[in-house]
Amino acid sequence: MNLKILLPFQVFAEKTGVLRIVADTRQGSFGLLPHRLDCVAALTPGILLYETEAEGEVFVAVDAGMLVKTGLDVLVTVRNAIAGADLGQLREAVEREFLNVNEREQYVRSVMAKMETGFIRRFAELQHE
Repeated sequence: MNLKILLPFQVFAEKTGVLRIVADTRQGSFGLLPHRLDCVAALTPGILLYETEAEGEVFVAVDAGMLVKTGLDVLVTVRNAIAGADLGQLREAVEREFLNVNEREQYVRSVMAKMETGFIRRFAELQHE
């Protein structure tokens, strides 16, 4: 299989000769082999595993995203990814990086909600005048 992992502004990884892929979804982990039917899956933050003859098993921590398999091509688009050989180090990196991003996103969302509420309140006041 041909695997391409895309981030919002760059290609994270592009691999050929991939023997298998294991990814996480809300329904649990699932595996892809070269002759599996085409599919689309929403990925949850977790560990994506792919295996090649040259590299063996490679672990990539991925944020939420999508996986699309068409023929022998597998395209994974995620917000963030971190590669590593040791699962323990990857777990720590995920906790550090991804959880900080989630906290920042929650803060931005709360600020945006306050701004939207203020805008709607002022707009409603203008409508009543």
